Amino acid sequence: MKPRKLAVRYPLTIYYDASCPMCASEMLALKDRDAHGRLILIDCSAAGFPDQVEGVSRQAMMELIHARDAGGLWRVGVEVFEAAYRAAGLTWAARLWGNRFLQPLWSRLYPWVARNRQSLSRLGANRLVRRLIPSPRDESSRPR
Repeated sequence: MKPRKLAVRYPLTIYYDASCPMCASEMLALKDRDAHGRLILIDCSAAGFPDQVEGVSRQAMMELIHARDAGGLWRVGVEVFEAAYRAAGLTWAARLWGNRFLQPLWSRLYPWVARNRQSLSRLGANRLVRRLIPSPRDESSRPR
């Protein structure tokens, strides 16, 4: 039997590559939806970023997205997206990221996306990501 995931304790501090247009678009769109202040974004690509944070190297953070919750638990990769989308009120997407049947796909696909994120951004993935994550202002202006 697979062990249960520990619940995320917010706020969640996300270490991401803001030099990547796709990464920045996604994280800023999620932060824009974060009505309860549960996400803290840290640019690990910034010039003054330390070589290590609480035992995790900058290089590791630049290879795969990392996050640390309020309880000190580190999360990496898809688990970060699941928690971030939940914090942003996009529970349908969080469930998709956390779906146990899709985990084999995500575990193969995400590292490839992370390695190729700059190229994917040049192809327009950053614009696609921004369209897929609706702004709360867009949702409030929709007719009911």
